[in-house]
Amino acid sequence: MTPNPWKAALSQLDGAAAKLNLDPGVHDVLRHCKRILTVAVPIRREDGITHVYTGWRVHHNTSRGPCKGGVRYHPDMHLDEVKALAMWMTWKCAIVGIPYGGAKGGVVVDPKDLTRRELEALTRRYAAEILPLIGPERDIPAPDMGTDEQIMAWIMDTYSMNVGYSVPGVVTGKPLAVGGSRGRSAATARGVMYVTGATLKHRGMSVEDTRVAIQGYGKVGGPMVALLEDLGCVVVAVSDVNGGVYNPRGLSARGIAEYRTQAGTVAGFSGGETISNEELLTIDCDVLIPAALESQLTEENAERVRAKVIIEAANGPTTPEADEIFEERGILVVPDILASSGGVTVSYFEWVQDLQAYFWDEDEVNDKLRTIMEQAYVDVLGVAEEKKVRMRTAATVLGVSRVAEAHTTRGLFP
Repeated sequence: MTPNPWKAALSQLDGAAAKLNLDPGVHDVLRHCKRILTVAVPIRREDGITHVYTGWRVHHNTSRGPCKGGVRYHPDMHLDEVKALAMWMTWKCAIVGIPYGGAKGGVVVDPKDLTRRELEALTRRYAAEILPLIGPERDIPAPDMGTDEQIMAWIMDTYSMNVGYSVPGVVTGKPLAVGGSRGRSAATARGVMYVTGATLKHRGMSVEDTRVAIQGYGKVGGPMVALLEDLGCVVVAVSDVNGGVYNPRGLSARGIAEYRTQAGTVAGFSGGETISNEELLTIDCDVLIPAALESQLTEENAERVRAKVIIEAANGPTTPEADEIFEERGILVVPDILASSGGVTVSYFEWVQDLQAYFWDEDEVNDKLRTIMEQAYVDVLGVAEEKKVRMRTAATVLGVSRVAEAHTTRGLFP
């Protein structure tokens, strides 16, 4: 049975609340999502038949500012997943010190099954249905699994047409032509790279000798291969939904990228031996980076993981049961709410640039991102050492404490 991400998120919150001796009332508030909107999204397909899809927009918490979170198009998405992702986004924003609360949304659909016209119609109808919740001061969507900058542009245009003027700050992850930020497309991957460097330094591991395996070759995993290669690491394995490739001497980032462009997958790349997506998780490496779906590392495979360090680029890739096993085995897990927060950080930069209509060059974006990510790592590490807890607990404690402080300071209405 697939682990429930909402139960995992609540378990992590409850553990942090116990460490903080959190007020029971505040704890109860944080265990609930502020609002959940379920929408029907009807579109007329190319064959003339109307099909209705289910969509959601979930706001977890707004104590620190407007909501922020991705829009996901995936056929297996369910409400508990959306709620968990919204909660994790709340902690993620607090950890990196940006003034947002967590949100998430999406539609139960396989975008590959839609034509471009159908995809645009679905996006615009979904945007129209969640219109009461979104806005630059309310909730700022961004791309996620199955969505991209074009979909963000359609959401922005739909919102703008409804209010009667252009509002670039309503979404982030947009094309540069309509107010996007330089450095946004690879921001999550770059943030993971900065955290990887900080982790290796903390552990006393030489960057040049570090062998890395990456599960997932999408918007995060794809850019990460080249970024880690530039950092000096040796990427020994990469996989996607169709399978993967392993070479203990290292894979060529450029070679994999060129092959993926032609074949549409990394499976079958001639630069190494073929492995399955599951086999990658237990491959011989120093650092394992899950950058795909939730719940990939479970009690079923945790004992066979050979990496010394796991850095979570995906949201919720490790179940609580696997976490316990990794702690017992002395494997360091750098949690998603820290490691993968580069995307929302540069989304914040994009929002700031849109609001002031003044844009930065890519070097400035990357420098600001590095500063925030490295400071966040130091902050989480400090909590871990002070309270003698694992990094995930420390990150959740830090995020929860900052949100709880904001909630308590504002007080309870009415």
